[in-house]
Amino acid sequence: MDFFSAMEVVTSSLTAQRVRMNTTASNLANANTTRTENGGPYRRRDVVFKSTNLDDNNSFQSRLEREVLGVEISEVREDQKPPKLVYDPGHPDANGDGYVAKPNVSGIEEMVNMTLAARSYEAGVTAMKSLTEMAQKALAIGR
Repeated sequence: MDFFSAMEVVTSSLTAQRVRMNTTASNLANANTTRTENGGPYRRRDVVFKSTNLDDNNSFQSRLEREVLGVEISEVREDQKPPKLVYDPGHPDANGDGYVAKPNVSGIEEMVNMTLAARSYEAGVTAMKSLTEMAQKALAIGR
């Protein structure tokens, strides 16, 4: 793997983690949204990653020689867990029994996701700094 390929891998991971952080922030911001454009409460979203590879050939030899070229976002999907029902008969979105369907967002889970994404992003920044330092030192050798 050459220098520029390594930078592309790191850059793709930084982009993917940024999307993950934005999605997590959106989940936290909508933790109390009981009515959306589609009707019903907000549904939390998860980012699904997949690796980008040199080829999609599934032979054993191909898998041994295949390079990972980065990461990309496969999809951002809605969590299918049912909404939380909270008894609040005075709420404008309460059903006939007085229950309000609240989003299936857990603050603790979202904070863990945010921490993991931030740490992964920091690791990518550190890798990028290391790559640039190595490039600078390689250029200095040639002087």
